[in-house]
Amino acid sequence: MSILIDEDTTFIIQGITGREAVNMARECLDYGSKLVGGVTPGRGGRDVHGVPVFDTVKEITSKQRVDASVISVPPAFVRDAAFEAVENGIKLVVIVTERIPRLEVAQLIEFARRHGARVIGPNCLGVLSPGKSRVGGMGGAAVAARRAYQPGPIGIMSRSGGMTTEIANALTAAGLGQSTAVSIGGDAIVGSAYAELLPLFEADPDTKAIVVYSEPGGPMEAQLAKYVKERGTRLPIVAFMAGRFMDEMPGMRFGHAGTIVEGKADTTSEKIARLLDAGISVAEEIADIPGIVKQRLGEVKG
Repeated sequence: MSILIDEDTTFIIQGITGREAVNMARECLDYGSKLVGGVTPGRGGRDVHGVPVFDTVKEITSKQRVDASVISVPPAFVRDAAFEAVENGIKLVVIVTERIPRLEVAQLIEFARRHGARVIGPNCLGVLSPGKSRVGGMGGAAVAARRAYQPGPIGIMSRSGGMTTEIANALTAAGLGQSTAVSIGGDAIVGSAYAELLPLFEADPDTKAIVVYSEPGGPMEAQLAKYVKERGTRLPIVAFMAGRFMDEMPGMRFGHAGTIVEGKADTTSEKIARLLDAGISVAEEIADIPGIVKQRLGEVKG
């Protein structure tokens, strides 16, 4: 099985005629994903790699089932695009755009929740379930994605889209395939944090362990540790914390907009301590992850 998406997932791309979206569409089609339409106001009637383009989301959803939408529009239009997707019954909204005002992100996430929809991102590469589907740009070209991601029992949650693939590469090389990989997004506010996705992986019988890629800044690691301590989990969790050097360089940003250390709780050392206290293993290097995962899986079987 998988979470969020599977081989039957149909999706659209809002902003499909943009340069990056055109490339994403090609990569998704090459991977075998069911991209059924695109939306760019004023450009209805055209096509992108054979995918029909419409002026509105409703023109597509009124004729067929659409499970998800990838939003790849300029920051100023993301909120309206998300509202349009949710209002027309789409339950999974993947936002790849970055630099969206925080207030607007909070508004669209709240709107989605009230309508029973889930947001992944913003500033993410989407979701990939190896051999089934890819919704977004995870893994790049289809041939590279197939090489990096292989079907298996390990779930991945990551704040970095690129590092998601690095982790998948390491796991695959060690004979550990993946159930689903989720790029949750690198901004300060995201639609689905680790603790919100963990129950989905727990409900998937084919997922046997989780790998988490973390960065400085924000409360997501603390939330995950609290969830695990209070509720427990059947899944061994292995985390990797990037940017440890930032503890010695106050006020410095690390890559993503969300990696702003505003206090002790946001530092890498504090996050690592919280994760370890919750029974979550923390790898020193990416290359160490597969070995730790195998060890934790062995402990479960034993």
